[in-house]
Amino acid sequence: MPPVVEVLAPPLPPPAPLPTVRSTDGRFVLTETDLTVLGQTFGLRELERAEVQRVRWVLWVLLGGLGLAIVLIAFLQNWLHTLPAMAGMALTALLLAYGQRGTNRLRLWRLGRAAAHFALPGEPATWLRLVAELNRRIGRAHDRAAAEAAALLAAAAAEPTPQPAPNTLPTLFA
Repeated sequence: MPPVVEVLAPPLPPPAPLPTVRSTDGRFVLTETDLTVLGQTFGLRELERAEVQRVRWVLWVLLGGLGLAIVLIAFLQNWLHTLPAMAGMALTALLLAYGQRGTNRLRLWRLGRAAAHFALPGEPATWLRLVAELNRRIGRAHDRAAAEAAALLAAAAAEPTPQPAPNTLPTLFA
């Protein structure tokens, strides 16, 4: 039986190059194959996805709320005069407002490893736009890797498998 020769598909064309995306402060740099956040570099193929969400500083919220409650109770019980009570209320209200300010948490889900977390300042809309682009590029990198693996498997399946050489060594029982 003559060997069957299959015509392999041509190799995948390289994807169109993507521009480098940076945040305005330079903390987030996204290239075609890598992501650098606060000086730490990740390959796009090692990432599963990314998300960013607004978080509040709970410690300051709790300190502000508890302090405000204590000052108000002390004032209502006549343990504080008006001026110290007003100063205490203003100070604890500032603590409460500072805790409400919060930050943006960037969570990078890594394949087979623990997620990496980063705190990023500023408006969440900017970070949401950058993370959406990052997720698109992560998907593109994974799709490209899957296509390359499928092409390699197809090439390996098309190659004839070598037959083992017959045993030509003399044996006692031949």
